[in-house]
Amino acid sequence: MSLFARKSIDELRADAFTEDEHSLKRALTATNLVMLGIGAIIGAGIFVLTGTAAAQYAGPAIVLSFVVAGLGCLFAGLCYAEFAAMIPVAGSAYTYGYATLGEFVAWIIGWDLILEYLFGASTVAVGWSGYFTAFMDELGLHLPTALTSSPFAMQVVDGSQSLVRTGAILNLPAMALILLMTCLLVVGISESARFNNIIVYVKVAIVLLVIIFGFQYVDSANWKPFIPPNTGEFGHYGLSGIVRGAAVVFFAYIGFDAVSTAAQEAKNPQKDMPIGMLGSLAICTVLYILMALVMTGMAHYSELNVPHPVFVAISKAGPALTWLTYFINIGAIAGLPSVVLVMLMGQPRIFYSMARDGLLPAMFGKVHPRFRTPYVPTIITGVVAAVVAGLFPIGILGELVSIGTLLAFVIVCGGIIYLRYAEPNRERPFKTPLVPLVPILGILICGYMMYSLPKDTWVRLAVWMAIGLVIYFAYSRSHSVLGRSQNQS
Repeated sequence: MSLFARKSIDELRADAFTEDEHSLKRALTATNLVMLGIGAIIGAGIFVLTGTAAAQYAGPAIVLSFVVAGLGCLFAGLCYAEFAAMIPVAGSAYTYGYATLGEFVAWIIGWDLILEYLFGASTVAVGWSGYFTAFMDELGLHLPTALTSSPFAMQVVDGSQSLVRTGAILNLPAMALILLMTCLLVVGISESARFNNIIVYVKVAIVLLVIIFGFQYVDSANWKPFIPPNTGEFGHYGLSGIVRGAAVVFFAYIGFDAVSTAAQEAKNPQKDMPIGMLGSLAICTVLYILMALVMTGMAHYSELNVPHPVFVAISKAGPALTWLTYFINIGAIAGLPSVVLVMLMGQPRIFYSMARDGLLPAMFGKVHPRFRTPYVPTIITGVVAAVVAGLFPIGILGELVSIGTLLAFVIVCGGIIYLRYAEPNRERPFKTPLVPLVPILGILICGYMMYSLPKDTWVRLAVWMAIGLVIYFAYSRSHSVLGRSQNQS
């Protein structure tokens, strides 16, 4: 079989609307999808990564980093929306790649998406643990550092990153959060969506409180210089720092694409998927830019390289906003779990689609007879994500997630261009405007953000992809359903 054999879009569409005991339950409305997107997007970007990226890369110009990342997401999001409406199945970018660029590219995307969803859940859980521990300290309950921190930390020496031991044992709060969200996802998609809706209302309300009250205590001196001069090293302030900052906070936008993994559980996917992805992206971009302005205006950017930067920024207002610090911690503690929930929702559905195609063992495609959820891959994803969250620091995880997501976005944008020329007359319920300009811009912006990430992140991506290629040629290619059907014919 050719490495680039494609799945039929007509067969994919027919399979998407087949209802039986092996299919996923269609229960999500357009509102549910928008809320899932907001639930996934608003979290680590505001509560964790904004401070880190401002302190290490962009300074107050982190605001511009959000604009650059938002544009890349907009262009990629328009491409995702066309695919999601045309091929409303659970596989997201993996399936879109299979239908346009062939099985080998689809495998690369599917393997790459593990970096986005599984490692994404771990990253946010580590950030949540920082807020949870700080909140417990405020209440006078001091949890042992050995059980609330990563046993490893990332150290940069002469521009090279390395892991060093910290003396801690495990980050238990991060692990516990992931396992709780995993249990909820096994029980059902409707229950998970209802939980997410409640959390979204809470955290959006708290974000608005921080923006409204925080602007009253902004010190404009903290914005000067708005773009700190480059230190002489690429990515450390200056214009290159804005781009590297964009690549890091790009992680904050992950969420609208996770909505696409729920396409097979949407009641009216052809209409509602574009609304869910683009609607959540637009709302969150505005909130991110306003929040970044407030944080860097209240505290000097150099002070924000901590696990709970919003708390640090608000504390600069003194006693006047002390009451708000409790809401911030509550917002992070209550709000970040919905991000973990959506990330953990996305990964098993990728595994589900890959197993149905024969590229993974059949157990990854098992649907619970009562709950109609992909319970086996959900449990596997949850356990692995919990272990990763318990062992590794947020910095190394965040960069891996960003490069994995950016690569998927580049391939999806390329797929739109290919399909417009290969099948120009195919029905498209939603059409990406200005093709090929929009997908080309998506490729260029996302590609440049990938380029701006540290060299060590590229090395880790290469190692991860090498492992994936070994699995593909050792197992997946010989078990491919499409490959076997072609060989028989």
